[in-house]
Amino acid sequence: MQNLIDKLKINNENVKTINNFLLDPENPLMKSVLETINKYGTPEEINRKAKEAGKLENLMNRLKAKNSPYVKDLEWLIEQKEKGAFIKLEDYYKKILGDKYESTKMKEGYAVTMELSALQFFPFFIEEAKQAIANQELMPGRYIKVRNMVEQVEDDQLLASSIAMKIIGASYVETLDTKGTDGSNVHLGGPETITGYFGGIGQPNTHALKWLDEFLHYYTEYGVQQVLNINPGTILIGYLLYRLGVDIEFKISVYMGNDNPYSVLWTMMTAKLFAREDGTTPLIGFNFSNSVNNETIELADFPRKAFGFEDIVRIEHHIFETWKSIVRQPYDRRAELVEVSAKVKNISAKHEGGDIEVEKSREHPSDILEYFLPKEEIMKQGLMGFLTRNYMDKHDSIKGTADALIKAGIPVIVARNLH
Repeated sequence: MQNLIDKLKINNENVKTINNFLLDPENPLMKSVLETINKYGTPEEINRKAKEAGKLENLMNRLKAKNSPYVKDLEWLIEQKEKGAFIKLEDYYKKILGDKYESTKMKEGYAVTMELSALQFFPFFIEEAKQAIANQELMPGRYIKVRNMVEQVEDDQLLASSIAMKIIGASYVETLDTKGTDGSNVHLGGPETITGYFGGIGQPNTHALKWLDEFLHYYTEYGVQQVLNINPGTILIGYLLYRLGVDIEFKISVYMGNDNPYSVLWTMMTAKLFAREDGTTPLIGFNFSNSVNNETIELADFPRKAFGFEDIVRIEHHIFETWKSIVRQPYDRRAELVEVSAKVKNISAKHEGGDIEVEKSREHPSDILEYFLPKEEIMKQGLMGFLTRNYMDKHDSIKGTADALIKAGIPVIVARNLH
């Protein structure tokens, strides 16, 4: 067996060939990446611009200068935070565990991040905060955003949401507009071209470089650091960018379809190859396909540990999905999460839909295709009230998951500045 395994050793000459390719000054692939970066300055200058743009006070001043109505909401949020209106995490544990609180030993080091997707509109978040205060509930520690970036800029919601995340102490991910659904991918149209998705959403031709350009724009202008990544090309560009010194962070989307330990190994190997000298990587979140079982998650943790990424790369796992347009229902992974989170560290419990009994009773259940509707169309169809309710159902499903984890002795990670 050992003689056979020894054949897997990577030849040093092959590594040398790859390095020669990457370092070739005439390499058109690398030149295009460097030329795009140079539009924004050196990596040091780019990081400096992003740090300044992303400061809470600078974001708030920009919002005030626009006379945005969201300033009042954010000032309310700050006031509630400062006066301790949100329940403290320890008090929440006591509330859920009751007389079992003293005897329950929490499994430290195995805390699960409570994640909500998608935060499409800032007013949804304010409704969530109000309910959390009224009912003494937890606010998530991580949010995923999928709304059109240009629209978010136009109606101030990019600024408002970014500020809110900093106030409450939650991480968040933006989805850039260069994702192949804009007509650039000839395979994609309406439902009649659904087989075009079999190769992923895609970012064809020059879209990988446009994605890079778009990231650098929002990074330097708004301090947006974490973005969704859906394509092997832009994932590689993310690794290259980080290796060159730009502090990008990204999470790999469920749309990548990583559904077995070997696809995870492939991704982790590339992350390791392009890690910085300190061992860090820009890959901070990894979404599996919805088809994975707990055994796959445990096996995928093996290369994550071996490459030193256990504390860096969060495994993001869908616990509930939108009722329509993405999975066969019923889809409920809560019990499996409780089981696997006692064995595998650094997991994020992603809630894209509400509990099954809730969703199937709704007049308008959640639908992932509505993530891509322009705001104008949402208003025209009178959907905003329904979408708000769908969002709050996700918040409620997070409560159910948090409670189940706590009862099993698994800690939860929530908005760190609130709880």
